[in-house]
Amino acid sequence: MAKKLIDNDQFESSCLILPEHKVDWLTRQEQILEKKITVLDDQELEQIHRTLIDSYNRRLRIRITVFDQIEDKVYEGVVSTINTYLMEIKLVWGNGEYKFINIDKIISTSI
Repeated sequence: MAKKLIDNDQFESSCLILPEHKVDWLTRQEQILEKKITVLDDQELEQIHRTLIDSYNRRLRIRITVFDQIEDKVYEGVVSTINTYLMEIKLVWGNGEYKFINIDKIISTSI
């Protein structure tokens, strides 16, 4: 039997999915697809923009939470560039690393 599993590609690549596992997997996929970005009100948007501008002008270190379909990401750094045409910022941290972040994907900011 072990020889069949080693030498026969058909048995090696086959896989068995139990009905319970299929239901769990499909439920998880639906949850991933259902997560949508939260709509922010005007006060929250103004606070986010103010924090980004303060970080840019005064070189303050800020924490930014960015929307992601699976899990929201948190970045810390200083805003070095604000590109209003592309609606993105360049966030720089410690050792010269940076990331461009779309302003529309930002959920929250804090100093």
